[in-house]
Amino acid sequence: MTSDRDEILQAVSSAVLAVTRHLSVREVLQVIVRSAQRLLDARYAALGVPDEDGSFAEFVAEGLTDKQWDAIGPLPRQHGMLGAMLRDGAPARLPDLRKDPRFEWWPKAHPVMKDFLGVPIRDGDQVLGIIFLANKRTPGGFTQDDQELLTLFAAHAAIALANARLYERGRELAMLEERNRVARELHDAVTQKLFSLRLTAQAAGAMLDKAPDKAAVEIERVQRLAGEALAELRAVIVELRPAELDRHGLSETLRKHVRMLDRLHPSLVTFECAELPPLDSAVEVAVLRVAQEALHNALRHSGATRVTVRLWCEADRLALTVHDDGNGFEQAESRGLGLVSMRDRAESVGGVMTVDSVPGQGTTVRVEVGL
Repeated sequence: MTSDRDEILQAVSSAVLAVTRHLSVREVLQVIVRSAQRLLDARYAALGVPDEDGSFAEFVAEGLTDKQWDAIGPLPRQHGMLGAMLRDGAPARLPDLRKDPRFEWWPKAHPVMKDFLGVPIRDGDQVLGIIFLANKRTPGGFTQDDQELLTLFAAHAAIALANARLYERGRELAMLEERNRVARELHDAVTQKLFSLRLTAQAAGAMLDKAPDKAAVEIERVQRLAGEALAELRAVIVELRPAELDRHGLSETLRKHVRMLDRLHPSLVTFECAELPPLDSAVEVAVLRVAQEALHNALRHSGATRVTVRLWCEADRLALTVHDDGNGFEQAESRGLGLVSMRDRAESVGGVMTVDSVPGQGTTVRVEVGL
């Protein structure tokens, strides 16, 4: 009996650890569902997070194909058994869901579900969501032990879900702070330059007929101010944290960028990524910018037929490589390729960038950053 209990606790521990490695709420929900499905050997598993309008803000499921989802139609509303569980906040274990008086109906394409086990995911008195399983693969349906196990798992999953919500909120606040910083920089630098530019242009226009020589001097000043304003605006934009990082994280943002480049260029551009731990915001920005610059160089200057981007963790370091099979170059010929700014970005987060390039043998840019 002790051995069985240890095995169950180990399974719960493994499942919860799988959850806590993910930080976006959507990822956490998906891993909770997959873990619960494996833990209790269920054919179907789903988790719904209610909104304030009688529907679900999030609803994820396992056991259904994309084609089945499309046929089923819109997400369920808070009716029937799901609505009852939200209102009562109590577990439900049924031998046949369809025979329970709280059951109402399914869409026509919905799979038939018989034995049913559902428990709330709670944070104190608040019900964060409902996780439910259907059609246990082992004959006999769900047992009291299954209910206790899922309840235990839900209690741990609630911590991971609350943590993910706090993390996303923190990222939102960080993004807001970044926008405020950019607004300040625009006001302090670019806006003042543009104001001076406008006054100088007006002065040049007034002098054009009566003092063309003085007007020419003012026009030269206009050109200089315009160049300075453009340079400062570019600097602000480059430092701006991409919104995609806050929504999707580094790996998915870079994956989408590579996919776009692969469509736009004749070269084959591929992306490989292992699972990543939580990353510091500044590290994400620096690594993304280095990858983008290295990709730009490979696709515009190298003549490569294939470019490969890899992102992974080894020991306590995050590693990025961008490799192309292009022309390569001598280190003395590397001016204009942005290597200095790329290296500065890596070093700004405590990282190291190396470039390995041989004429005729391609180029590899590698960045390593401690975690």
